[in-house]
Amino acid sequence: MSDDLVLLERRDAVAILTLNRPAAGNTLDMPTAQRLEEQVAAVAGDPAVRCVVLTGMGKLFCGGGDVGSFGRASEGPAAFLFALAGSVHRSVLALARMDKPLVTLVNGPAAGAGLSLAILGDVALAAPGAHFTAAYGMVGLTPDGGMSWSLPRLVGMRRAQEIILTNRRIAAQEAEQIGLVTRVVEAEALLEEGLAVAQRLAQGPVAAIAGARALLAQSPQNDLATQLDLEVVRISQAGAGAEAAEGIAAFAERRPPRFA
Repeated sequence: MSDDLVLLERRDAVAILTLNRPAAGNTLDMPTAQRLEEQVAAVAGDPAVRCVVLTGMGKLFCGGGDVGSFGRASEGPAAFLFALAGSVHRSVLALARMDKPLVTLVNGPAAGAGLSLAILGDVALAAPGAHFTAAYGMVGLTPDGGMSWSLPRLVGMRRAQEIILTNRRIAAQEAEQIGLVTRVVEAEALLEEGLAVAQRLAQGPVAAIAGARALLAQSPQNDLATQLDLEVVRISQAGAGAEAAEGIAAFAERRPPRFA
């Protein structure tokens, strides 16, 4: 397995993961999916990393699965797709469940599982030239990467149905308007702005942010009473922690809090 399929760079407490198959549109073949899984596990489990950034090298963010590898698989496409999607899903779950925020920098087109990864960020910034396509129907497949879970929660069921079933391409500006991404940033400023956001998050109360991420992930399937019960547990747990002690002390002393 090539170590350079998914690059890992650390800038202070921020880890930057870069999909690095630009000649293949950063598509996910098995070695790339497995390398992503390894790199995600490394940063998710590293207490020195307080925020993770995910982006792509070159002109595309991620073109989804490497369709050419599906037909070449000696075990047949069904078994191959089960293994490939399984590896991608382990990365998705680790990124979604880690106790630190995720920023996605969508530097170019995102399709299939690439769309799933792009919209996974707590903050998702897109270059003006980025666009988003489900793409599965074009090759007779169904969504993976959590798209059928995350997309309706971001844009509503009706829009999710259209995006997935008709393969309609969503341009960057529309993606911002419908809540698919947080905002559009000029291409030349995307990395700088993304790192600025990531560094602000990394300097913030990461444990509290992790609790908020968990509450937001649980909220769609809960009624109000259940969610209120979860919130009271979370806020009391946070109140017993070092971050709350620092935040409350800083408020009383009229100074900025120092969480990192």
